[in-house]
Amino acid sequence: MSRPVRAIIDIATLRQNLRLAKHHAPKSRVMAVIKANGYGHGLLRVANALGDADGFAVADIDEGLALRQAGHRKPICLLTGFHDPADLNEVLHHDLTVVLHSMHQIDALESAGANQSLRVWVKIDTGMHRVGFALEELDEVLRRLSQLSLVPTCLMSHLANADDRDDPYTCDQLEKFQACCQSHPYPRSLANSAGIMAWKETHFDWVRPGIMLYGLTPLLGCDARELGLRQAMSFESRLIAVKPLQAGDPVGYGGDWVCPESMVVGVVACGYGDGYLRHAPSGTPLLVDQHPAPLVGRVSMDMLTVDLRNHPRPRVGDRVTLWGMSLPADEIAQRAGTIAYELVCGITPRVPRLEVNQS
Repeated sequence: MSRPVRAIIDIATLRQNLRLAKHHAPKSRVMAVIKANGYGHGLLRVANALGDADGFAVADIDEGLALRQAGHRKPICLLTGFHDPADLNEVLHHDLTVVLHSMHQIDALESAGANQSLRVWVKIDTGMHRVGFALEELDEVLRRLSQLSLVPTCLMSHLANADDRDDPYTCDQLEKFQACCQSHPYPRSLANSAGIMAWKETHFDWVRPGIMLYGLTPLLGCDARELGLRQAMSFESRLIAVKPLQAGDPVGYGGDWVCPESMVVGVVACGYGDGYLRHAPSGTPLLVDQHPAPLVGRVSMDMLTVDLRNHPRPRVGDRVTLWGMSLPADEIAQRAGTIAYELVCGITPRVPRLEVNQS
């Protein structure tokens, strides 16, 4: 019999979150960001669910080709562009859009004699300082593309601090983006999930929702449910052992956690081999048949242990919620000193994904 750990993906919830993105940016086209295997939810599963999006954004050509081979015909944007000029033939053949962000890409296009049918977005660095052309480089980039008969289909940038609604840096980036694009009559894209939810001035022609599509909060200090978002993934397993222990008994590797009294400890079939965070501290919340059961001891590869003192009658086979609608991944991430992105993207391939609410 297979291990009971599983990730349950609610298709209707993905669609509802997309509708919310459209509601907040009604005048913009939506480029749904489904990179990293659809943020751990499954690339093709998410693409199939989000058929009402105007396009899809992925990280690289492999993800783009997977979508095309599955029959998706919408615009597909490769957010990191192309890494090898040899990929350009595939990009053209499959009608993929590449983000240009560095001069070496322009050099490669000139060396390859780029086909004028290549679709390109041009990324400007307005303050993220990761990838993107410097503001003063834009005119030169557009001039060189014009010489190749390449017309950008969009000018874009990325918001660095939009998750903090009190941070003025987003206004600085917006001002730089508008000033830089002012004399260039191309479509524009700036807003990520946080921009969509909190900075309507950033919406422009295309918005690029990512984390909000999966029902996780894009804003600091704000519960996703308060924003109208619903978590699309539930991560579940079952108790495989219920152990009565005595005061002073150590639990797990290293004996880091010691029973403060006579108590019952449960063993859950889930560990870092499944994607649960190894560094999650004792006290991180879980639910056993909806009863609070905090994590105790170190997370191991295939198992973790929980405090069952709040459970009236724990039994082997009881359902364990690692995160889900009643236990937000954002809360687990906060307790573990990380972000919910890491949780959902970290679910490993050995965990089956099950779909619900498909109609």
